[in-house]
Amino acid sequence: MSKLVRFGVSMSEVLLERFDRLIQERGYANRSEAIRDLVRDALVTREWEEGDSEVAGTITLIYDHSTAGLTGILTEVQHDYHDLIVSTLHVHLDDRNCLETVIVKGAPHLAKQLADQLISLKGVIHGKLTLTSTGRDLK
Repeated sequence: MSKLVRFGVSMSEVLLERFDRLIQERGYANRSEAIRDLVRDALVTREWEEGDSEVAGTITLIYDHSTAGLTGILTEVQHDYHDLIVSTLHVHLDDRNCLETVIVKGAPHLAKQLADQLISLKGVIHGKLTLTSTGRDLK
């Protein structure tokens, strides 16, 4: 672990009070931990925007499995990206609806491409790409 460095942050009293309420609600031990998480989040976003490093994420889909041909197309599209996909989880929510989570690791543009293809399919009720990092550069 690298050496800790102290620095000051200036902000309005009202903004600081709101921030303190937020970090208390979320259970942070102190402001430093909350600020570190904000910085890490900004760095993860930058990793995804720059597109030149390996990233990780999840694609979450809610879909109606009774939509004609949908399950086959979902499988086909995922096979096209087999090098990107680490794992999938499939859950039956009720007699028609399923939740599927696809865990990806690789180039950001490919993860976005896969998410767009899956989310736009007829029968997919809702989909979301959640971005994160492999964590290598965030310590």
